[in-house]
Amino acid sequence: MTVRIRLPQKVHDIIETLQAAGYEAYAVGGCIRDSVLGKEPDDWDITTSAKPEEVKKLFRRTIDTGIMHGTVTVMMDKEGFEVTTYRIDGKYEDSRHPKDVTFTANLQEDLRRRDFTINAMAYNEKDGLIDIYEGLQDIDKGLIRCVGVAKERFREDALRMMRAVRFSAQLGYTIEDKTKEAIKELAPTLQNISAERIQTELVKLLVSDHPDYLKMAYETGITAQVLPEFDICMKTAQNNPHHCYSVGEHILHTLCYVKADKALRLGMLFHDIGKPQTLTIDETGITHNHGHPAAGEEMAVNVLKRLKFDNDTIDKVKKIVRNHDRNIELSAKSVRRAVHYIGEDIFPLLFSVKYADIMAQSSYQREEKLRKLQELKEIYEQILKDRDCLSLKDLAVSGSDLIAAGVKPGKEIGDILRKLLDIVIDDPLCNNKDYLLSLLPLQD
Repeated sequence: MTVRIRLPQKVHDIIETLQAAGYEAYAVGGCIRDSVLGKEPDDWDITTSAKPEEVKKLFRRTIDTGIMHGTVTVMMDKEGFEVTTYRIDGKYEDSRHPKDVTFTANLQEDLRRRDFTINAMAYNEKDGLIDIYEGLQDIDKGLIRCVGVAKERFREDALRMMRAVRFSAQLGYTIEDKTKEAIKELAPTLQNISAERIQTELVKLLVSDHPDYLKMAYETGITAQVLPEFDICMKTAQNNPHHCYSVGEHILHTLCYVKADKALRLGMLFHDIGKPQTLTIDETGITHNHGHPAAGEEMAVNVLKRLKFDNDTIDKVKKIVRNHDRNIELSAKSVRRAVHYIGEDIFPLLFSVKYADIMAQSSYQREEKLRKLQELKEIYEQILKDRDCLSLKDLAVSGSDLIAAGVKPGKEIGDILRKLLDIVIDDPLCNNKDYLLSLLPLQD
């Protein structure tokens, strides 16, 4: 089978420049995989027989991004392309980095050190597709398979085990048996990997087309190392009319009902994480989890901090977890209060969150739950349409207005504004500057 890939002009020019100087050069790795799959690659990497110093001589502007490991970034206009010398990695001593690298003139040796067959293909317009390890065949089979011996690849870099599951989730592929068995054996070595790298792979898995493939991470022992809280959920049954899955299986199903947004998917991952800790069983054998949103919020924050997530993501996720099960009365006043309390940025996300939660439960009262959710959404949309005041920024009076009306600057200003907002949230018609100022001085 002849495979033709359209290389971007700048990639073509880099490869042609290297070839004209007597060196081999190919586009390699993920860009070739994505091209074969008909996807637009995010970036293009180039591998070459030229040494880094030889690459630097051929191009006007280069950056030494990883020169000790053979990588030079070639700048074409304002765009950078990583050009890496064929290399053989030395012994790995930390489940991540080779102790040293040896440059080689042999493309096959370079491809041999790569993680999976689908990422070990190279291409140029002169030689076509170089597919020594049958990556194309594995793409046809929908298979994630290590190059060479799986245990060796995972001992070199333990994060490759998470990458196997992540690629599986992104592409909808299965993991080849020997590769899967090697993950089960070596999963504990993920303890050697930094939290930041774990976080990156977890997020990529969660925002993939198959976030429920997180179950594969559970079955291979990966989550036992990086997210043990989820393992407990997988082992926690729910004997309740509203549920038909374990806590963990319920979480997996909810992930598929929200769009591929980082905060939403993380919110669903953690929304019921507090259920095992709050589990009670009544005299009839029915399980309950009263207080699980608050317990889950605390747990989610701890896990997200452990995995080095940024503060903005932590803040969004904890609000989702805290409020996912909140019962909001079907009145405009209650909805306005809920929006104010939860936050104008987070509240709209709860429609997706609640829908996903309902759809991953049993069919018991499902139609009624969905009807109430729709009514809630309609009330909220009317509030937006009416432009009701929901926060201090929309209040008809400001701190300056209060000072002009004779209120002394200081803490009292904020207290008065909050009291006035309280009045306006109860009755939007009160959001009138003259009327609000007429209420001064406010009595407790």
